[in-house]
Formats: sequence, structure tokens, C-alpha cells
Amino acid sequence: MKLYTHPGASSLSVHIVLREIGAPFELEVVNVTQKRRPDGTDYRAVAPRGMVPLLELDDGSHLTENLVLAQYLCDRAGRQDLMPAAGSIARYRVMEWQSFTAAELHKSFVPLNWEIDDAMRALVLAHINRRLTVAEQDLTGPFLTGETFTAADAYFFVIASWTRFYGISLEPYPRISALLAIVGNRAAVRAALHAEGHGMVDVPDPSPQP
Repeated sequence: MKLYTHPGASSLSVHIVLREIGAPFELEVVNVTQKRRPDGTDYRAVAPRGMVPLLELDDGSHLTENLVLAQYLCDRAGRQDLMPAAGSIARYRVMEWQSFTAAELHKSFVPLNWEIDDAMRALVLAHINRRLTVAEQDLTGPFLTGETFTAADAYFFVIASWTRFYGISLEPYPRISALLAIVGNRAAVRAALHAEGHGMVDVPDPSPQP
């Protein structure tokens, strides 16, 4: 398998999952903003949508989208700790958090990359903080669905970590802050960040200490 990713983008969550399950894979870090591969060629020749993550399977076919890739990889590896068994309520809880992260939190950050005035920025930040408040209230910890790290935590970690990049205080969200600290210290997360770069995931240097 080969994963195409961009430093600190949402694709980092799939990168983390791959390292958690220990599956062999090749990594290619692209510049998704400029649509360029490391050799300077057009990324869209590989990924017509020009987005990440993109997973190239062993047969040469491609899969995209964070939630789909997380389920595919975990099911393929039989890692029911990361993605519980199909049909179980535990799986739907993981998917519930994945969906919330994708639809409610991830997309809320998008306007911060646009040229917007101060009034609009204030509205966007207020919207993000409302979504963080919901997550804070529902998070019983230490992870999103309880005591076990899942694929949902990998995705939430990446997106919630963007708050630091955009200067959004996490002081009102101690449970989220604690989750980010715990997840950020996982070996798979440190290795993924070290391999592809931090990008917008503004966390302390995750490189393993000697």
C-alpha cells in the first residue's frame, strides 16, 4: 500500500492508523495546496480530485476519504480495538465521533483559510468554539468512546490540534486538552508526525527522545 498525505492535514489521521496497526506501507508527502508531488509532477495525475488522503492499494486501485480509509484499514487488519466489529454499538459510537469530527468540526475550520474580515472571522471562531463545547461536554475520557484509543481519536486529534495553529485557546476545554496530550504522546502519532512534518498540527516536538 501507498499513502499520499500532506503535512498535518486531515490525512495525518490515516497515517496514524497505519502506524497503529503496523501494516507495511509506502508514504509520499505531497504539497496538496500546489498539487505537486516531491518530484515536481502534478499530483492530480495520480489523484484527479487533488486531495488527500489517497491510499493506493496493492492492486493499483485507489481509496479516498478519512472515514472510509480508517474502516478499511482497521477491518483489514482485524483491529477491533481501533474499529469495533461491524454491527456493534461500539462501532457506531466510533463512527458517530468520526462523523461529528468530519461534518461539524473539520469543516468549521475551512473559512479560516479564506480572505475574510474581522467580523466574519469572529463568527467562524464562535462556531468552532460551539462545536468544541459540544465535544467537551460529551467527552467522558480519556478517549472519545471511553478507555480505548480508536480511529476516531486519531482523526479528532488532528483536527482539534489545529486550534493551536489558529490561536484558539483550549483553556475552556480541559478534557479535550487532556485527550490531545495523551494521543500526542503515542508512539504511532510521534512517528507519523516525524515522518511527514507537523503542518497545522501545532504540538510540542513529538520526536522520540534518546
